Amino acid sequence: MSYIDELGANAKAASKAAAVMGTSQKNNILQTIADMLRENTASIMEANKKDIEAAEKSGMTKSLIDRLTLDEKRISGMAVGVEQLIALADPVGIVQGGKTLPNGLTIIKKSVPMGVIGIIFESRPNVTIDAGCLCLKAGNAVILRGGSDAINSNKCLVDIMRSAAEKNNAPANIVQLVEDTSREVANQLMKANEYLDVLIPRGGGGLINAVMQNSTVPVIQTGEGNCHVYVDRFADIDMALEIVDNAKTQRPSVCNAIENVLVHKNIADGFLQALEKKWNGKVAFVGDEASGMYIKLDRIATDEDYRKEFLDYTIAVKIVDDIDEAIAHINRFGTGHSECIVTEFLKNAEKFQREIDAAAVYVNASTRFTDGFEFGLGAEIGISTQKLHARGPMGLEALTTYKYLINGNGQIRG
Repeated sequence: MSYIDELGANAKAASKAAAVMGTSQKNNILQTIADMLRENTASIMEANKKDIEAAEKSGMTKSLIDRLTLDEKRISGMAVGVEQLIALADPVGIVQGGKTLPNGLTIIKKSVPMGVIGIIFESRPNVTIDAGCLCLKAGNAVILRGGSDAINSNKCLVDIMRSAAEKNNAPANIVQLVEDTSREVANQLMKANEYLDVLIPRGGGGLINAVMQNSTVPVIQTGEGNCHVYVDRFADIDMALEIVDNAKTQRPSVCNAIENVLVHKNIADGFLQALEKKWNGKVAFVGDEASGMYIKLDRIATDEDYRKEFLDYTIAVKIVDDIDEAIAHINRFGTGHSECIVTEFLKNAEKFQREIDAAAVYVNASTRFTDGFEFGLGAEIGISTQKLHARGPMGLEALTTYKYLINGNGQIRG
């Protein structure tokens, strides 16, 4: 039996127990996890320190090291996120509809757990807790495969979740970590159809595309965020500056940070110069020749730049003639994640929200709000950029499916 076969068999067995756990048992496990995160903050940070030191030695960028880092504030936030899940309604067992047929059969559509969920993600150890706890609350078993960069942090966090499960009379194997982070084992996980019901990748475009291309397990596509702000000719300039600044610099390494700003030609001069002054060298600009007339560019932008998820302090700029050009550009280069217009003209706001093809479309607000926590869903499993099953921030309901319960009194089909 291979390593993945062993993990898969363990998860399949544990999923049977997970599916029938009551709400109180699941919530007790979650509360124990939250308590243990707080109690073990020092040991979590010690494990995380090993990962950070290795990342620094390997030359990892500061923005990616930021994604990897766990400090007291982030660990506390993880615990709060777990407790928010406790407060949310159990998504399992909800009657979604029903009817009685003319022949007397009653049909009920009821939510049930997915079963076994596999999650492949990169160097964000907070995802380990988010994913494990969401899957648990939705009655699933989960196999987590994080990046090698966070292996020490992930081992520590998964040990906490497994211990919390056992303390509340649940099998530890409802949460498992793939400790072999080789590409070969990751590929085996992508083809573990015998065990996995769904596979969810969380990370950059390279990871997501690799999973989409190689997996034979059904995949929910998440994460890649080539997000835009379009500053309309009718925008409040001060508001636009604050929104663009927040959406780009508050945390540039995450998928809901913007990578592009489009500016209407009538306000390009004043807005771009004000933005350059506000950032004062903090953010590097790449852009079209027209924008280079107003601000200093590192280089003229190519189509590849407009498609790129920079995940750092670089932004692509383009001056557009009108809202139609802005919408066409976003629908061409965007990844269907989060897009924003800044405008005081209601007609343009409605047009933008109607015609942009994305999971989250904003008017006069930062794209940084595309998040399960901010949307009131509790922790999220990811941001789905596809249209089947789930779209946008994926909370508890996205980790369930449904089945039909049919009751009769001897009916047969003629």
